[in-house]
Amino acid sequence: MFKGEAVVLIVEDNTIIRMSAVDLIEAAGYLALEASCADDAIQILESRDDIDLVFTDVQMPGTMDGVKLGHYIRNRWPPVKLIVASGEAVIDESALPEGSRFFSKPYHDHTITDAIARLLANEAP
Repeated sequence: MFKGEAVVLIVEDNTIIRMSAVDLIEAAGYLALEASCADDAIQILESRDDIDLVFTDVQMPGTMDGVKLGHYIRNRWPPVKLIVASGEAVIDESALPEGSRFFSKPYHDHTITDAIARLLANEAP
């Protein structure tokens, strides 16, 4: 799906953290979309075919957390790359869909933008 300007969907229920993530993604040269929960993220994914990567929090209100959302995305939209982050849980990457990356919060901005660039280039972590 990656055809130049990548599209990154940020899924985060905390407005301040989500706004910060949007600034980070846009400053890195990507187009940022926002969702506050997994259900909203799925609606956005269903309405667009240009989303290259989903950057999601783990703990969120709604029908599924970020880990379940990651598995749902991997099954339904296999090409979409995944980054999962949490400030409370430490998730072993083996619990995530293959090829996903996990980062604990707070994370360094360049760590996330480097991971996005590597995932979009299909490079190993």
